[in-house]
Amino acid sequence: MSDKLYTMKEAMLFSQRIAQLSKALWKSIEKDWQQWIKPYDLNINEHHILWISYHLKGASISDVAKFGVMHVSTAFNFSKKLEERGLLQFSKKENDKRNTYIQLTAEGEEVLLKLMEIYDPDKHAAFSGAKPLRELYGKFPDIIEIMAIVRNIYGDDFMEIFEKSFANIENDFIEDEGKLYKKDISLQESV
Repeated sequence: MSDKLYTMKEAMLFSQRIAQLSKALWKSIEKDWQQWIKPYDLNINEHHILWISYHLKGASISDVAKFGVMHVSTAFNFSKKLEERGLLQFSKKENDKRNTYIQLTAEGEEVLLKLMEIYDPDKHAAFSGAKPLRELYGKFPDIIEIMAIVRNIYGDDFMEIFEKSFANIENDFIEDEGKLYKKDISLQESV
């Protein structure tokens, strides 16, 4: 007799259900993401690296790989391409010569902010698919169970960075006429 609190059938059904749903959702998200960033000649990994470097401000390539869920060599190679385009700069720290760090350039930040400005939720199938739930319940799904699964796979550090990026958007951006803009920090400091 087994000590397991689940049956093999339950395990198989759960694993296959989440695999099939994840694949279907990712295919849709991937298509929409590629269309969104296409005008800036970026691929998904490059955009994700810009996003991560914006929110982590001086992230190591290892941090980018971990949060971007990509191999370190993938993070490095795509970061190198972004550096060649003038969107990122590489650096080493005096007290840490082993790690390579990346920082957005002014041009890289401009591209990322422009992408946020041109974001059109109605061109994203996952958003459109969730709209009826918002209309029904008055809010978008929290997806708390999926977040718990991801936390158990990737750890608390991953989820802290995940939440930090969304807190940054909440705190550092304003919406004006249906578009997102970075708050003018000079105005905030003078108040």
